[in-house]
Amino acid sequence: MDRSRLLHHIKHVARCPSFSTYEERLHPYIRDIFDSLSGYEEIEAAGNNLIFRVGQNPTAKTIAIASHLDKINHYGEEYPKSLPVSISEDQITGAMDDSAGVGLALTLAEWAANSDKLNLLFFFSEMEESKGLKEHPELLKNNGRGYEHGLGARRISNCCKAQSLIPDEVITLDTTPLFKGKQGIALYSKHWELTDLNASQKLKEATAQIVKQFQDIYSDIQLHNNTNDYLHYGFEFNTESPKDVVSIALEPSIYPYHQKGEKVYKEDIFKLLSIMKRYLERKFS
Repeated sequence: MDRSRLLHHIKHVARCPSFSTYEERLHPYIRDIFDSLSGYEEIEAAGNNLIFRVGQNPTAKTIAIASHLDKINHYGEEYPKSLPVSISEDQITGAMDDSAGVGLALTLAEWAANSDKLNLLFFFSEMEESKGLKEHPELLKNNGRGYEHGLGARRISNCCKAQSLIPDEVITLDTTPLFKGKQGIALYSKHWELTDLNASQKLKEATAQIVKQFQDIYSDIQLHNNTNDYLHYGFEFNTESPKDVVSIALEPSIYPYHQKGEKVYKEDIFKLLSIMKRYLERKFS
């Protein structure tokens, strides 16, 4: 059931032309999914960002699951109202960055709604992509003025800090080009190596422990590092924060990358869904 729902969500999200600065086009679908769940709360967020809370177990830590709503516009002004997407025996083809991550997050939200043990936040961010802003600002609202790469993750972090709703962990679900067309799942964890954050030893140790937990669940996970929203969550939540917030990213292979016809392997996304469920079950058991 979860697999069919995952494919359903990814296909629906991939069809939506929620290009950078037009992320609100995906909001109705996401809100419909959460409206069908019991025990959820929407947290007001600035801009085109969405925050939801599922479960409020007072004895549990808080884990945030994040993905970005924006896609790169590869079509120009004459884009189709429904973007092309297809599912074969092995792969899903379409705007998979980050339809795969959003689909995974929605499937996990549906799964989590059946438990009273969890304490989850779901972050859906605007403006993760920088390619459109750099190369075709004329395709963005206001010609890209007032927007910047990572704006959504920063706004979400600031909203949470303002409301004292700081998670213990943020797990970003995105896609990685590092496997160059082969199957695989990557884990990014050392965000401080790519930012100006002076990470504490406690944060580094807590991060290493969580990396080990994922390796115990799936020994073939590949440790890499790259830029995406997980850097911004790691920096913002660990700047003027009362606790050390672990930020990692889990990413299935994508190829080609930042082009039309992006492909992800069904086996990778099914495997990542299973990994996340096992991790959350262990964390909240």
